[in-house]
Amino acid sequence: MKAGEIFRLDGQVALVTGASSGLGVRFAEVAAANGAAVMLVARRTDRLQALKEKIDKAGGRAAIAEADVLDRAAVARAFDHAEKAFGTVTLLVNNAGVAHANRAVDLPEEEWRRVVGTNLDAVFFTAQEAAKRMLAAKKRGAIVNIASILGLGVSKGTVAYAVAKAAVIQVTKSLALELAFKGIRVNAIAPGFVVTEINREFLTGEGAGMTRHIPAGRFGEERDLDGAFLLLASDAGRFMNGSVIVVDGGQVLAIPPG
Repeated sequence: MKAGEIFRLDGQVALVTGASSGLGVRFAEVAAANGAAVMLVARRTDRLQALKEKIDKAGGRAAIAEADVLDRAAVARAFDHAEKAFGTVTLLVNNAGVAHANRAVDLPEEEWRRVVGTNLDAVFFTAQEAAKRMLAAKKRGAIVNIASILGLGVSKGTVAYAVAKAAVIQVTKSLALELAFKGIRVNAIAPGFVVTEINREFLTGEGAGMTRHIPAGRFGEERDLDGAFLLLASDAGRFMNGSVIVVDGGQVLAIPPG
């Protein structure tokens, strides 16, 4: 088997949440470039349409569905759209997420619920939806949840985010245990700080000094997650289940960063 073949996603139907910005865009582009048909899911349809056109122009296949991942009915409709366009979703990339910067004693209840709802509840219920449909269609598949190194160690001002991401890791393991016998693999990627359009201004400005806590001496680039993503999404990782791949330049070794 050639390396370029084992990581291919030909014949797969991927659904990527949070596909309008940041890592979601990258995961969608990489999935499409390696043969998957991709359903792009997010709230900002203008951005989804621009990404779809980019993927189409590059020779890939994509469709869009507007949905807030907190709206379970909208998420179900996104799966319906994917099935109508391409067939049963066999690769879920559970990427949508939000962050916050509140110390624990100052964190409002509504902010806690927003962050935990998006980063944990939506991850579970979207994975549940994907699994139910794969089982009904008797399809094998993969679920890739995007966790974080803050699910493995904490820093100040991230309590809701860290709690949610730690729980995503446990959700990943629990689903992996229950779904493996039906041929559905569930794994997670735990990125460190990766520069995207969402955080570029902060990480290249006020937050630039955080690189001193990263043994590699730099923040991650979006492409640094490509290998881990394709490993978990493709047959290259066909015997991986319940795994959490840390991609952080060694930062988790230096937690807590402060």
